[in-house]
Amino acid sequence: MPGETKKSKPVQKSAQKAEAAKPAAAKPAAAKPATTKPAAAKPATTKPAAAKPAAPKPAVAKPTVAKPVTQKTIPTKASAQASTYNGDRPGAKKNKPVRTKESTKKQSMLNTHKLAPFKYDMNEILSASRMDPAKASSFLASIIAKASRISTKAAKEFAKTYLDADDLTKDEYDKICRLLDRYSKFR
Repeated sequence: MPGETKKSKPVQKSAQKAEAAKPAAAKPAAAKPATTKPAAAKPATTKPAAAKPAAPKPAVAKPTVAKPVTQKTIPTKASAQASTYNGDRPGAKKNKPVRTKESTKKQSMLNTHKLAPFKYDMNEILSASRMDPAKASSFLASIIAKASRISTKAAKEFAKTYLDADDLTKDEYDKICRLLDRYSKFR
């Protein structure tokens, strides 16, 4: 309503709630008009007249009908799985046996902390060789990969295949082997 403040609305609502909370017997009954007919004269098929309240009723939620309580049943397939579940589901954690680490012999590998000076020295050797520059680039990358991941022995064997194919001379092959030994480390 115009002119009402927000503070006055909760007061009215609380009054309506208190009024709605009163039981029906506590409300004053409206006066029934007097009937001129005696009670025995009424036919048996008519319904009795309902009493009309004096004031309008506030909006009250309709009482809900109590539903019968039913128990949830687990399907037979799910109940069978629940009783025999052993963690065989994919993604389930399984207790794996702990494997002991097999001791491997340390091997001589390229020291990756000294990779830049190794590349510089290798490029000097390869630029002086008769190997094609495009082939030299892939040769250098393969030598570095084998020496740093497998062993310097595997890198030397790889360089020997280029010696056999006449892409490297014996002198260049020996220089590459000395470089691999100089820049290697046991790990």
